[in-house]
Amino acid sequence: VQLQESGPGLVRPSQTLSLTCTVSGGAITTYSNVWNWIRQPPGKGLEWMGAIRASGTTYYSPSLKSRTSISRDTSKNQFTLQLSSVTPGDTAVYYCVRSGVLRTTGWVREYGTWGQGTQVTVSS
Repeated sequence: VQLQESGPGLVRPSQTLSLTCTVSGGAITTYSNVWNWIRQPPGKGLEWMGAIRASGTTYYSPSLKSRTSISRDTSKNQFTLQLSSVTPGDTAVYYCVRSGVLRTTGWVREYGTWGQGTQVTVSS
């Protein structure tokens, strides 16, 4: 399975960030798969943002829940992240990641299948 993030590299403050993860080599509806969004701000660790199960059930980080929405398009084998009301603090490399179980903390790069990541900068 391969994952590829896509979306704008620059977003203005207060706007909504939208990223898409295109999955190849396996269906996002395959049982037991969990599809995650994780980000890494400059100089900081990995932060789990949320996930969507193969069933379509979604989960969100409590700290981001009010601003985050994850959805999917099974016909395109894609899942998407929307983050509203962005600030410069949302500047980060954003990754989409496949895992076999739901994991909300303690993420490391050795766990799961990762996309290459996409840099998103929030700036006016």
